Amino acid sequence: MQGTLRKLKSSLTEPVQYHLPVGDELVDLNAYIGKELTLTFSGTILCSNCGKKTKKSYSQGHCFVCMRKLASCDMCIMKPETCHYDQGTCREPQWGEANCMIPHYVYLANTSGLKVGITRHTQIPTRWVDQGATQALPIFKVQTRLQSGLVEVALAEFIADKTNWRNMLKGQNDALDLKAAAAELIPQISEKLTELSELFGATAIEQLDEDVVSLDFPVSEYPSKISSFNFDKNPVVSGVLQGIKGQYLIFDSGVINIRKFTSYEVSVDSE
Repeated sequence: MQGTLRKLKSSLTEPVQYHLPVGDELVDLNAYIGKELTLTFSGTILCSNCGKKTKKSYSQGHCFVCMRKLASCDMCIMKPETCHYDQGTCREPQWGEANCMIPHYVYLANTSGLKVGITRHTQIPTRWVDQGATQALPIFKVQTRLQSGLVEVALAEFIADKTNWRNMLKGQNDALDLKAAAAELIPQISEKLTELSELFGATAIEQLDEDVVSLDFPVSEYPSKISSFNFDKNPVVSGVLQGIKGQYLIFDSGVINIRKFTSYEVSVDSE
């Protein structure tokens, strides 16, 4: 089987079910756990937007031209508090309306420890799976991406807003009381929430009372030491597949972040 890679597809089952998109095919990765699996990079990278060959991948699978023109590659995607749609400077206003000017959730998650994050309403629970979260709890629903980013920044003064991917891959975290964490954190940003409600309207930010979502990943053995594969340095990734967590394949010989190598053309073989 050969084709360009896309980010892992997942469904929230017990454990999470993963498929690897390779061209037009989907590889059932769960079925390969415990088996030898080899991914071989052909040396070709095809832009995920325009399909043209590119020597280097930008913004997870784009050529330089597309990276510069697409709203989905703008810095505000990484830093939503810098969203500039209301200033009339969005690269693609229609894309912004469909993806940023829609309901978003602010959540707490247990990845490599307690963290805060945001996601579009359409990306629950995919976002939590992609981050390797073993627990997640939505705490606010807001009307736009900008608002979610501003709430996240306020909470990030007290807890992490990034995942330590190495720690995330080393095993299951101890369970956290996310409800208790939310009850402690929310009062600490009460002034900021009031300020945002005055700015965007009383209904812009809705505090939620949701249940904690638990996630179980298909991993037979976690690595004690993390060694990363990189197609740019070595075109062959091979070993016994021990599990999948987040967007990572865990081999007995190392790990690889599939999302990082979006648009790389690979062949997939198993013994």
